[in-house]
Amino acid sequence: MIGGITRFKKHLASKRGEIKGCEAVPKEVREIMAHHLATRKPRRPNKRRRKIAEGTSAAPASTNLGMESDASDPDMIDAGQEVLTFNEAEVHSQRTAEQQFEVATRGFLDAFASIQYKDEQDFMPPRATDVGWAHGVMVNGDRQKIECKYCHKVILGGGISRLKQHLAGERGNIAPCDQVPDDVKAQMQQHLGFKGLENCSIQQTIEEYNGDAPNATSTSSIAASYKRREKDVNEGNSNKRKKVDMLYITQGFALPKPTMPIASQENTDQADTAVAKFMYEAGIPLTAANSLYFQRMADAIAAVGPGYKMPAYHSLKGKLLSRCTTELGEFSKELRKSWEVTGCTVMVDRLKDTAGRSIINFFVYCPKGTMFLRSVDVSHIETNLDDLVDLFESIIQDVGSRNIVHFLSDSAPWYKAAGKVLMDKYKTFFWSVCVNHCIELMLKGLCEMDEVNGTMTKAKKISQFLYNDAWLLDLLKKSTEGKDIIRPAMAQSVMDFLTLQNIFSFRDSLQQMFTSNTWEESVLSKQKLGKDVKDIVFDLQFWHSCGKIIKVSEPLTRVLCIADSGEKPSMGFVFDAFEKVKRDIILAFDNQESDCLRYLEVINHVRDEFHSPLHAAACYLNPSIFYNSKFSITNVIQKGLLDCIETLEPDLTAQDNITKHKSFYEDALGDFSRPMALRGRETLHPATWWSMYASDYPDLQRYAVRILSQMCSMTAFKRSTYINDRVHSSKNRIEAATLNDLTFVHYNLHLQQRQPVATESKDFKIEEHDLISPDNCNAGDWIDDPGMLEMEGINLLDATPIASIDKVGNTSDGNLVTNDLVTN
Repeated sequence: MIGGITRFKKHLASKRGEIKGCEAVPKEVREIMAHHLATRKPRRPNKRRRKIAEGTSAAPASTNLGMESDASDPDMIDAGQEVLTFNEAEVHSQRTAEQQFEVATRGFLDAFASIQYKDEQDFMPPRATDVGWAHGVMVNGDRQKIECKYCHKVILGGGISRLKQHLAGERGNIAPCDQVPDDVKAQMQQHLGFKGLENCSIQQTIEEYNGDAPNATSTSSIAASYKRREKDVNEGNSNKRKKVDMLYITQGFALPKPTMPIASQENTDQADTAVAKFMYEAGIPLTAANSLYFQRMADAIAAVGPGYKMPAYHSLKGKLLSRCTTELGEFSKELRKSWEVTGCTVMVDRLKDTAGRSIINFFVYCPKGTMFLRSVDVSHIETNLDDLVDLFESIIQDVGSRNIVHFLSDSAPWYKAAGKVLMDKYKTFFWSVCVNHCIELMLKGLCEMDEVNGTMTKAKKISQFLYNDAWLLDLLKKSTEGKDIIRPAMAQSVMDFLTLQNIFSFRDSLQQMFTSNTWEESVLSKQKLGKDVKDIVFDLQFWHSCGKIIKVSEPLTRVLCIADSGEKPSMGFVFDAFEKVKRDIILAFDNQESDCLRYLEVINHVRDEFHSPLHAAACYLNPSIFYNSKFSITNVIQKGLLDCIETLEPDLTAQDNITKHKSFYEDALGDFSRPMALRGRETLHPATWWSMYASDYPDLQRYAVRILSQMCSMTAFKRSTYINDRVHSSKNRIEAATLNDLTFVHYNLHLQQRQPVATESKDFKIEEHDLISPDNCNAGDWIDDPGMLEMEGINLLDATPIASIDKVGNTSDGNLVTNDLVTN
């Protein structure tokens, strides 16, 4: 097409006379091109530009409205240089007014089209400058068929963006390329990561030029001129505003399109090292990298760009802490609003800090989320029943006695007594022991049995041996396909039995490892400790004992999984789960109850302390259990149901309605018989099911929803030792207030990560466990140094390598070694 960009725009605008109009152009593009041509005015070249064109020497002039800069004013000199970076070609070239107009508007049109007409980009040919075209080729000239240069996969649809996703390993739209070089993959990931920020920056810049905010980088003369135009626009109508905005751009001030450079691998490595040094120097636990806010912090800094200054100490403890406290206070208010409908569970989390103080952290759970309420040092009152009751009563008054359905604590004698006193006083809620605590007590009781203790000791010896040598650990990972044999858990007793189950499941892999040539040729295979561990791995009696213990522990750990179900209420499932424990254990021992009687005695002793009418009533109200053919209403369930009606519903008329209408539920009549209700018995959470299909019986519905919306276990997450120590050690009121706010923010931010919305976020990631880590306190017994090996008094695991070692375990001179010792 002859005639340049102006002719092309007339072609798109279908302006008749000089060129035939385009028939395939979208309507929106045609309208903007027509408007653009209609508002354009030719400029008169000023005398200054004529002098430049004629070659006369003159100081560089500002291109904004033809205003000349004063050479004697340093600020104006800097302003002139800044404007030149925006439109350098206009000042230093001999282009015509038409060419200058094209340069000035090209950036604006590119940015505007990329945002407003993204859906129409397919009409444009692929740009040769796109970074993706260096790694793919079009098939038969079709821009929708691109072949990857590395794996030769032909990508159908999606264009160059789909190819870049393929190279970057971004799952969802296309399978990742398995042959792309690492540097290319990193480049594509950086490119796609900056794309969103670039679009936001473009949108912000356009808003600034539309009069929403002055450009912070403009010079004083440009800002003054811009303000005059902003005033004119605000006083005129919308058409005049568009006209002035476009005129301002045509007068030589081109919109700078932000560019986000792709970070090199060297720059990325430097950034990683800077983060690492900060973590190491400040003594921040490395598990902080698992926080949802860790990557969000990096993204926010990158969005600001170079030159961002991190907040100072006083800002962190002052206005920023106040801002976060206010935000989380609003979050807490939203949770409180739902307590009247669903009820709530008050959780009394008791712990010991490093100074030996007894600390209680109070949490309140509802289906919408869990909130931290307060932290109290009870070292001086926890053995005084009256003081403990007063403390708990202050929490009840804060939450509201009518909102509380369940009061949860551990089984410490004073806590049990205080819970029962409050339950008898208010008669509007139930107290019970945390399910997690019950399971821990059961497992601790089993560990005290001689057979279990002896088997556990042998299993720990295997683990200690494997986890104290890098070469052995690598050999183990090869045998188990990269899996660990240790299973992390919040409680030591739970971790012991989960790890024992894991070792039992890897029996074949361990035996293959200790019979491999790699092991037989190593130095460790000749040492006493290595021989002892190998003997344990091939000891049939050890594996027989493991199997018998797992028959008992596995049903208990299944209850733990049900009770600690994240943020989903577990009340409707726990009673039935405990009933199944006994049946499953007896069944695992081939119905020989005498063989497992001593195990059942330990379990039943703790089980009796756990029972609450809430658990029995929730089991009855759970449709997935109630409508099961194996379910029957026992005396315990019937009494629990009646106790809950009398306690949770003080209105006598409502009590009568509940007892009368529950027959509709038992016989599956009315909405309970709908096909959707029948299907929803197994697929919907019980509380959700009742809220959908019991609207004809509001009293029964409210009663069921409030019971089924409760939690049976404490909110399980790692407590901050630093927070708990500092908040209760300060004797200054101002500092104590700040630390209380810090504690409130710390716990509630952590709890927000557990909310259903947060866990579905792309930023959310499951916490990674490093077993050999100072932050992992529970793994101690399983990863402790097994001691000195029988070899001239040398501790093999502490010896320093003195020769280079290959992957097979050989030194460069051919001697067989481990990673830690060389022998001749």
